[in-house]
Amino acid sequence: MSLKDIKNRLKQKPLSKPYGFVKKINPTNLIATGLNPSVGDIVKIESSSQDSLGMVTSVMENEFIVTPFSFLEGMKIGDRVYIDEEGMKVPVGKALLGRVVDPFLRPIDGKGPIQYETKYPIMRKPISPLERGVINEVFPTGVKAIDGLLTCGKGQKLGIFAGSGVGKSTLMGMIVKGSEADIKVIALIGERGREIPEFIEHNLKGDLTNTVIIVATSDDSALMRKYGAFSAMAVAEYFKDQKKDVLFLMDSVTRFAMAQREIGLAMGEPPTSKGYPPSSIMLLPQLMERAGKEKGKGAITAFFTVLVEGDDTSADPIADQARSILDGHILLDRELTDYGIYPPINILKSASRVMNNIVDKEHLQKAQKFKRLYALLKENEVLIRIGAYQKGSDPELDEAIAKKPAMENFLKQSPQELFKFFETVALLKSIV
Repeated sequence: MSLKDIKNRLKQKPLSKPYGFVKKINPTNLIATGLNPSVGDIVKIESSSQDSLGMVTSVMENEFIVTPFSFLEGMKIGDRVYIDEEGMKVPVGKALLGRVVDPFLRPIDGKGPIQYETKYPIMRKPISPLERGVINEVFPTGVKAIDGLLTCGKGQKLGIFAGSGVGKSTLMGMIVKGSEADIKVIALIGERGREIPEFIEHNLKGDLTNTVIIVATSDDSALMRKYGAFSAMAVAEYFKDQKKDVLFLMDSVTRFAMAQREIGLAMGEPPTSKGYPPSSIMLLPQLMERAGKEKGKGAITAFFTVLVEGDDTSADPIADQARSILDGHILLDRELTDYGIYPPINILKSASRVMNNIVDKEHLQKAQKFKRLYALLKENEVLIRIGAYQKGSDPELDEAIAKKPAMENFLKQSPQELFKFFETVALLKSIV
């Protein structure tokens, strides 16, 4: 090889990888210089204590801001910063089934390494509106109150709205066990570390067949909690692209939005309602719209839990925004637990926006009549209890009173009970 050829080859590829260095460290992020990155680029920070990853969240003329995925302890001025060539991609594969992983899809269950097949981008555009398939199939959950009165469709996005301690995790476990999805992807975002093994052992009975659990606990950094949700959605998209029907459950959207609130306020965004910056509201459709049914591929049927402060959905900006994006909402009512009704689904304040299109006419009529009778009971509850109502005054209310025990039994269901869809419909028809 001639000297000229060697010179040409050396020009084509740099001898050393370009890097920048840390210029300033703030309580929640660091400022670096020496590189020309784009917003969203993943960078590697080499520190004397350990190497860590971060994301470029803001770019200025001669410097850029990096929000690390880990914490800032151990970092110092002068640490080198490299751009990660792979960017925001996570390794995925069928070997993820049955495993518990972190937002980078690294195993945390002690069962050894995972053999991945390919890489998928964490951030991805939602399905194009004209590429979305029409939701025309029922998605059974095994829960009578949902299947009978709030029927869910394959590819639908539903929210489970509840205050703390009402029973979201229990209902999630029932849906995972009762659904007939090919693949189940569960994202536990911002949960207490104690709740992870409890959810697996108590709610799922240790059965992780065809299930992937992505965990970002409350002690993880805000960036890990934020991108844990997007990473879980990327896993669901991988299986959807293989023409699988995927059940996606996320607990909870509120803690996901809180993570973005931490990041946004640290970046200088103005706080709005409840202290949430505009980016927290903007982020919700970017995640939720990625679920759905796609032509020629599979479907992602998603359930997102939303923690409602003070059990008031209208006063919480995240709950209000989520309800406007989703295709339906299931409200868990703390008052129903006082009557011993579990899961405490308030059917009068819940709705499925696709139910009318996926169930037969008779099923729809029976569900509407059930709600009508149940509403009459609630409206006249005080009169009935004090004995002020005279039988025969209202034939429809008389019917509701006669069927009250059967209707309440229909709404009740223990976590161990699972009902096939045809069993639920037959039971509903027998009551009304």
